[in-house]
Amino acid sequence: MPQVRIILGSKNDIEQCESIQQILKDFSIDYDFHISSAHRNPVKTVQLAKTAEAEGVQVIIAAAGMAAHLPGVIASHTILPVIGIPLVSSSLGGMDALLSMVQMPTGVPVASVAIGGVKNAALLAIQILALNNPELKEKLRIYKEELAQQ
Repeated sequence: MPQVRIILGSKNDIEQCESIQQILKDFSIDYDFHISSAHRNPVKTVQLAKTAEAEGVQVIIAAAGMAAHLPGVIASHTILPVIGIPLVSSSLGGMDALLSMVQMPTGVPVASVAIGGVKNAALLAIQILALNNPELKEKLRIYKEELAQQ
């Protein structure tokens, strides 16, 4: 049963987002992975958001570029935490995606990481999961200690 749901807005985003899956695997986090555009396939996107909680998902990571409505659309259909990743995919260098994620209206929060911050999105999801998982907390402590040694 997946704890994290990863949703990318386009198959063109797969290469930029590969490290999300690797980090989740490194921490032994079960996840599922979907491509679903908020604009080209809104029905599928809404279904992925609405069914996530019942399917055991605890955190959703949504990555998109350009107008980047994907995280907001997902957040409007679930009470689960949604982490948005703005991706570079236009002449605006990802600023358009970042602004669309951080300027959500009250009641529809989206946590956002830096433009292209895919690794931090995965780590933030793990930190959320670790709140109720002592074993995962310890793995994060070790990870941070090792990071500090680099």
